[in-house]
Amino acid sequence: MKFKRFGIAAGACVLSAACGYQLMPSPRSAEAPIIIGTANRPVRIDPAGGYDAGSWAIYSNIYQGLLTFDPGATAPRPDAAESCAFTVSLTTYRCKMREGLTFSNGRPLTAATVKHSFERILHIRDPLGPVPLFANLRSVEADDSEVTFHLATADATWPSKIATPAGSIVDPAEFPHRKLRPQWTASGSGPYTVSSYKEGVRIDLTPNPRYKGAIPRRGRPVEIHYYETSQDVERAWKAKRIEVAYSGLTAPTLATIENSKDPNLRLSSGEGGVGRYLVLNMRSPQHPLADIEARKAIAALVDRGRLAADVFEGTVSPLYSLVPRGVTAHSTDFYDLYPESDPRWAAQRLRAAGISTPVRIKLGHQVGSAAAEARALKAQLEREGLFRVELIEESDWGRYQERQKSGEFDAYILQWTPDFPGPDTFVQPLVGSGNTLHNGYSSAEIDRLIEEAEKFADRNRSIPQFQAIQRVVAKEVPLVPLWQKKSYVVARPAITGSHYLVADHSGVWRLWELKRE
Repeated sequence: MKFKRFGIAAGACVLSAACGYQLMPSPRSAEAPIIIGTANRPVRIDPAGGYDAGSWAIYSNIYQGLLTFDPGATAPRPDAAESCAFTVSLTTYRCKMREGLTFSNGRPLTAATVKHSFERILHIRDPLGPVPLFANLRSVEADDSEVTFHLATADATWPSKIATPAGSIVDPAEFPHRKLRPQWTASGSGPYTVSSYKEGVRIDLTPNPRYKGAIPRRGRPVEIHYYETSQDVERAWKAKRIEVAYSGLTAPTLATIENSKDPNLRLSSGEGGVGRYLVLNMRSPQHPLADIEARKAIAALVDRGRLAADVFEGTVSPLYSLVPRGVTAHSTDFYDLYPESDPRWAAQRLRAAGISTPVRIKLGHQVGSAAAEARALKAQLEREGLFRVELIEESDWGRYQERQKSGEFDAYILQWTPDFPGPDTFVQPLVGSGNTLHNGYSSAEIDRLIEEAEKFADRNRSIPQFQAIQRVVAKEVPLVPLWQKKSYVVARPAITGSHYLVADHSGVWRLWELKRE
């Protein structure tokens, strides 16, 4: 993770009434809410139904888990728990609860509450929820002060999994056992409470005076403003309507910022291990990419270097495997097995398999930079008449997930943010049985390798299994890795602590670290 001060490109809109925006009052008091702008809208406030970056950012602030991650840590530490440990083997994990915990509404948070929170995820099994993370959970027991998790097989990563926002503890009085909570209000036990919410537009958070846990400091009030695209976030930033821009500025602006020096803002960036993939649908023989040779042809047609340079202005790097660079067990199997941008090789594979060209596919994507990326991919795949690509754009993230789930797309662009440190977070959720891709892919070999990898308390001993998994993925091509990116946060000079919002593989968005000087 690095911290720098830089400036936005010359030629931006002059920050005056001529821009057509209402500017923030200046100066703002130290106690005034800190205003954040982002294009990562939350899908749901219910942790049983949200497995996206926008939702998890909110969960890590309004809810509490048994464990949590400190910045940059690879192993979690207690939060709602006083202590946690495996018992005799890696199949039983027990946590002793911290005393005197309550939700923001005053109701007690107990071991039984934790049991309820995990069981409802398994019972609801929402296809857009985090249930793949807990696929190994057999049962949960609770007594007065302890929670015990019984796992189907040994799983050394279990502490990390329950330390993610998927392990958020919720109030049984507000969150039913077998259905999702439709309201956008909730009482949590985290460092913040929701004071107001306008769906898809804005959420206001205030410090929770009842919080007791691992976080030693009280945060400032925060307003989070949601925008449809990165261009909208950028316009709000240039108009000074927001003080922090998170995951929202466009690639040209970020590229300019990194090469300029301006004391009027702070830029924080970190290698967050975020991966971008082209997911390929093989749910039925009728899908045009059900034939493995068609998927291999796509793998050979993609030009990652052109995507990185032309679409993202060098702010991303080509990715050649399931696990991104900088994460343990990263490999380069797609580079080793396939040529880069080779229509002749792709044509030979299609002809040898008897596949008629052009292969017609529907490619789903979101708005903003993803639309430019989709157009570039369309041009790459359509070379030599091998494919005919119909682009389908979706502006709403929740609807985009629903369309993935329904199988509407033959291929779609997916960005994956790690749940916790380590390669495990890219494997079970993406290519293990019951994964989140909704593309019909499963592999008995990968499931066996996952089970083997989870048996090692020393995670370095699992590297051979994860490298073998990546080789299987490259051979069977359920997805094509495209690129990986850094996480960027830009803040006004009066705002400190913004570097704690940079993604660090843990899924925790540390709003309580923000201050105004």
